Amino acid sequence: MLEDGLSYPVRGDWVGRILIGGVLGFLSVLLFPVFLLMGYWVRVLEKTVAGDDEPPEFDEWGDLFVKGVIGTVIGLAYAIVPTVVYSVVVFGLIGVGIGIGGDGGGLLAGLGFVTIFASIPLVLLIYYIVPAALTNYAREGTIGAAFDVGAIKPVLLSVDYLLATLFPLGVALALTIVNSILAATVIGVVLVPFVGFYANVAIFRMFGNAFAKVSASATSQPATASASV
Repeated sequence: MLEDGLSYPVRGDWVGRILIGGVLGFLSVLLFPVFLLMGYWVRVLEKTVAGDDEPPEFDEWGDLFVKGVIGTVIGLAYAIVPTVVYSVVVFGLIGVGIGIGGDGGGLLAGLGFVTIFASIPLVLLIYYIVPAALTNYAREGTIGAAFDVGAIKPVLLSVDYLLATLFPLGVALALTIVNSILAATVIGVVLVPFVGFYANVAIFRMFGNAFAKVSASATSQPATASASV
């Protein structure tokens, strides 16, 4: 899975693709290119789950933009709800604790401050769920598919998807180190968005592969069971 993901971005006419992706990354401060890049990640997922081993090209820009907007909305939907609930709990405990005062209030406030550290697993949980949601959206082509718990849950509970999460974390760590080194020089800073684009294509490829593998296993099991009867 890791080898396939790392080799995927440089298949076919990869030079032009990396150049376009890097330029879009460089222009991300303008916001519009962010949606185009997100649309491209969704397209990577779409082609991967369809069994295509070649990366998508930058074409049909309107479709790319729409996919990017929808993908961003899906990601925000999964991030905002748990974040709001979490924030209400944390600041609620702190506020009530300060309002009550005394030992009991201090305990509640202290519990609220300790709960702040739970933001780390919350971020990891969002990171774990969102790619699966985006992949199901890419596969089905409907926003509702991103929130189809029945389709997404088996993937999230699979070992293949867990590995697909751990490998990208390793790639992200390596990317951070590489970017830190590149940022030490002017030329290196220019290369950062191109390296980032390559890494993200590899990461989304891994997520798509894991989703496709788990989905294929889930659909083949009932068929096998029926044949044995």
